[in-house]
Amino acid sequence: MRDLPETDAAIAAALPHVEPLGWSLAAARAGLGDIGAEPADAVVLFPRGASDMLDAFAALADRWMAEDAAAADMSGLRTPGRVRAVILLRLARLRPYREAVRRAAGHPRRCALMRTVDAIWHAAGDTLEGPSRHTKRPILAAVYSSTLLVWLREAEGGEGATASFLDRRLADVRRIGEIRARIGNIGIFRTSTV
Repeated sequence: MRDLPETDAAIAAALPHVEPLGWSLAAARAGLGDIGAEPADAVVLFPRGASDMLDAFAALADRWMAEDAAAADMSGLRTPGRVRAVILLRLARLRPYREAVRRAAGHPRRCALMRTVDAIWHAAGDTLEGPSRHTKRPILAAVYSSTLLVWLREAEGGEGATASFLDRRLADVRRIGEIRARIGNIGIFRTSTV
């Protein structure tokens, strides 16, 4: 991708055109025309077409989420509560672009998902270093992905079911951690020194 502010502006302008045109250079050209930029620049900004547009959209959504999280007061929350808040902030920011998100979900992008998961952890104040990173990232990816699918199915303005679903998934993760800790305490996961 080229210039970040220019790319962000192009993606933001393209979002209303994604519903009729899909994630395509046609949508990017239409958006660029809307903001008075040269529509032909779509190829310069997004040389790989939809693939570059989807990456740019995911990165922009990550930055929006980080900005919203930085502005929110989460000082009284522990890490799971901050993760929950950050995910809900992300979905709230994406609400006007639900159809664009729905269409993006039809183009699975594992690298973008892992960057988003890292951005969620970072916005929640968890640095994720060491072995913990390798177990927490895929778990949060599954929680976020399944929550996103529930959010996409939910009627406009009815995000209560999404929040409840997210709460249940986070509770499941907490229970798994508690079970692993108990099993570890009785020696099942201890390695032999023989």
